[in-house]
Amino acid sequence: MKECTKFIFTLKAVDHKRQPLVLMREVLAHLNNPQDKLRVIHVAGSNGKGSTVNALREILQHAGYKVGAFTSPHLERVNERITINGVQISDEQFLYYFNQVAEIIEEQYNGDFPSFFEVVTLIMFQYFADREVDLALIETGLGGRLDATNVVTPLLAIITTISLEHTAFLGDTFAKVAAEKAGIIKDGVPVVVGVEHEEALAVIKATSEERHAPCFILGQDFKVSSISQNTDFQQFTYEREQFRMSNISLKMAGPHQISNASLAITAMLILREEGAITIADDSIRHGLRRAQWAGRFEQWPNHIILDGAHNSEGTAALIKTLEGVYPQKKYHFIYAALADKDHANSIALMDAVATSIAFTQINLPNAMDAESLAILSTNPNKRHHQEWQHTVQTVLHERHKEDIVVITGSLYFIAEVRQWLQGDGQ
Repeated sequence: MKECTKFIFTLKAVDHKRQPLVLMREVLAHLNNPQDKLRVIHVAGSNGKGSTVNALREILQHAGYKVGAFTSPHLERVNERITINGVQISDEQFLYYFNQVAEIIEEQYNGDFPSFFEVVTLIMFQYFADREVDLALIETGLGGRLDATNVVTPLLAIITTISLEHTAFLGDTFAKVAAEKAGIIKDGVPVVVGVEHEEALAVIKATSEERHAPCFILGQDFKVSSISQNTDFQQFTYEREQFRMSNISLKMAGPHQISNASLAITAMLILREEGAITIADDSIRHGLRRAQWAGRFEQWPNHIILDGAHNSEGTAALIKTLEGVYPQKKYHFIYAALADKDHANSIALMDAVATSIAFTQINLPNAMDAESLAILSTNPNKRHHQEWQHTVQTVLHERHKEDIVVITGSLYFIAEVRQWLQGDGQ
């Protein structure tokens, strides 16, 4: 532990003059390139990455594979980001691989550390390679083209959705954001796409053609139909070419989750056809029925729903799910978010359906203050308070017991509320 503490306190700022991904590749070379030992499915997108990865993991696990999954952000502890068959990396293992990275950075780069996400990515590559996972499901952190994970040549890539997010880094148009996400597309590697926005989709298709990567698009090359939803499961039919699977049960709620599930099914079918995996249809059915993802329309007792809808696309999906699962209920929203998001559109969407909406904030340097969020709302029953615990308690105590309380916004906010609820905070 002392050794870890030493390295933590000798971290220095990143050398921004260095070309993107150069440091990642150099450090990986010192680690004997563990990323090259992995069979990877690489997943990018604005929303739905984690849910798609989790669906893939459940399917592959049922088929008997040893599956590594790399996701972000974490809700309670950083170990959540790195799992094998759903089991988190241990503290001892995390520390061991961290020290491998730290030693190289100290000796070769005078302590000029990469970012937190890059360090965790380096830990993940070593851990998955040493544990000889059969497949590694790797989610990008931010964008795709310059993302720390984009040092792999995967078996298959997935791009879930495109929305305007992190515009200071990814660009201020759908085309620019799509170009960054499409950076994970490699020469000749198939890509499965759930993007609907025409401008974004055109960029992805053009990139696929340029790189001779077979492109499979939801709504064009594969389709879903016969969708039904209840409070516990939803069902749908999937079709692609000569393949059809009906009455698929999905535990995760909302039509957007059916889209994510269809991306996972398509990925499995393509890899099965290429001989990369051996998987029965039953594994697809079983995996999707089991798949669930914390903080995504997560239902708690007393009609509480947690959903990390961190942009307007996510908020629209959340509302559509609410109206499908609880069409006759009243909704009381509690919202906290970071400053780099499209708050106005998200708040307008909530205003249109909310009986009330309460704004609060979390203790992070880049958090949006509650009052500034409230100013954007036109809901007649809006309020704001900077202490989120006070806000949540007030809304829970004042609403009618049959009304739905929807706690949403930043996943960092959702993480704090989850821990509070687990400690019987309400």
